Amino acid sequence: MKKYIFLFALLCSSQFLCAQNENIPEKKTQKGFAKLDFLSIEMPETTIPNEANMGFTGIHYNLMLNNWSYAGVGIYGAVTGERGGFFTLGVNAGIKKYFTDDFYLDTGFHFGGGGGAGAPDGGGAFILPHFNVGYNFNTFSVHTGWSAINFFDEGEIKGNQLNVAVEIPLEFSYANYENSGNAYNFDGLQKSTWNVPSKRAALMLHLNNLMIQGGDDNVNLQNFGTATIRLAGFEFTSYLSKNWFAFLKLDGAFDGIKAGYMDVFLGGGYQYPFNKNRTNILAKFGVGAGGGGGVDSQGGFLIYPDISIEQKVFDHFFIALNKGYVMSPNAHFYTSSYGLGLKYYVERNGIISDENSFTKGTFKGIEVITQQEVYFDANRDGQPTENMQQIGVQVNLDLTKNLFITGQTSFANFGNAGAYAEGIVGLGAKTNPFFNQKTTVFTQVLAGAAGGGDISTGQGLIVKPSAGFDYQLNNTISLRAAAGYVKAKGGDLNSSFVNFGIKYNLSFLKMN
Repeated sequence: MKKYIFLFALLCSSQFLCAQNENIPEKKTQKGFAKLDFLSIEMPETTIPNEANMGFTGIHYNLMLNNWSYAGVGIYGAVTGERGGFFTLGVNAGIKKYFTDDFYLDTGFHFGGGGGAGAPDGGGAFILPHFNVGYNFNTFSVHTGWSAINFFDEGEIKGNQLNVAVEIPLEFSYANYENSGNAYNFDGLQKSTWNVPSKRAALMLHLNNLMIQGGDDNVNLQNFGTATIRLAGFEFTSYLSKNWFAFLKLDGAFDGIKAGYMDVFLGGGYQYPFNKNRTNILAKFGVGAGGGGGVDSQGGFLIYPDISIEQKVFDHFFIALNKGYVMSPNAHFYTSSYGLGLKYYVERNGIISDENSFTKGTFKGIEVITQQEVYFDANRDGQPTENMQQIGVQVNLDLTKNLFITGQTSFANFGNAGAYAEGIVGLGAKTNPFFNQKTTVFTQVLAGAAGGGDISTGQGLIVKPSAGFDYQLNNTISLRAAAGYVKAKGGDLNSSFVNFGIKYNLSFLKMN
């Protein structure tokens, strides 16, 4: 009898393990690539006589839709010329077709909005088509060719130019979004396709401060004195090895000077952990673009050396303190930088790690939304009040099935406010899907930095609550609509708004 009971228990256990393994979500792979490009734009003669060309550089990430077409998002910033602080945001679409094993043709366009630095950008809307020839070196590719830019909403910046670019393949693993929130034990994951080395990443929300420094003849010191520019932003870090990492950092001003300053940095660094991995020292160096808000950063190219110390507070969260400099190479714009951040580390999309021991894995949902937004009767500081539109990108990270944290950046593209931009973060809640599991209702409250384009935001702090719904089209794509209200602290902006967009969603495996 004991023998039969043992065999029955063994059979049930094996059936349970098999069923558990079968229920683990399928690991899928999305091909994509990061792109850095540069073009030199001939500027019309307006407020600056014989104005030099504006060097325009972009950072993009594109998903391969199939083996010949792609789509994604990108941000551009001025790095040479006389328009430091000129930034844009937009969406990409194109076709990449190989005509030999290594040579390919790449044709497509970038559509977006933005401006700044007193440039004749009109409402900010622009289109940038290109036709390029490229060569693939396996680990990276380069291409060059013709492009044309046109700020077509009453802007004066338009022309043809050569562009050059470097692309790096960056694919990622994922599962369908419907698996978000589901947890699985380590033994089951070992028998699945997720039994591969994990990848480490981190996201930090931070407050940063730039103390303006320099000699008595420094134009920024003359204009602002020793003012402190207070910034809010985020930083995304991806680890290339145990200690070496790459990062992308974006900040916008909300206090200290007139709204409008922002900077974007791409860089790398080294992390030294100690105290049983509870404390980290990080040395970082970044290059990028910055300006706006009356700051004179000349062409806009900035460097960012920094050292940080992080202390674990609970689970995967760390408090970070940083000290460094944000400056142009010739110190024309020169600031001492210091700040405070909350950083969240994650081991993702694999269960094998030399540094960590895992007991389970949970799938975390992530949503990326591109949207077009209308502010009704957006108040200005000097110009007549009128509607303003902007193009935006929002990223949501699920905390639970019904709560999420979110970050959003937007740039004006219609309505005579081309230099206006926002960088805001917040919290949101959403319902479970209903109406055939396709409709979700959500609400969110965001706050952060905004300014430029004569929009009346005071020193830049805005609050932006909204509510809306998503309608699911397939496993990864949904349509989105929302309405809300935006209010500036210290400014006259006080508007209702609506937006419409497309949401791309998936889930990734987070190990615990």
